[in-house]
Amino acid sequence: MTLTLDRLRADVAEVLDMAPEEIAPQDNLFDLGLDSMRLMALVMRWQEVEPALDFTLLWESATLADWQQALAAQGAGA
Repeated sequence: MTLTLDRLRADVAEVLDMAPEEIAPQDNLFDLGLDSMRLMALVMRWQEVEPALDFTLLWESATLADWQQALAAQGAGA
């Protein structure tokens, strides 16, 4: 399994107690309530799929679209 946009969105929605369809690819996830602790929990979950996934890679970006692009550039799914 890879880290698709749908997987990223569903997992983020879960930790933010939102429906996935409430999160658009361009929404600022930190404005929606994502914080460093929640992001770290997500990264730990996602490292089971993509062991080389780096917390900093995602922390420096604010949207699912940015994450998808960064992961693609890293060669990790999405």
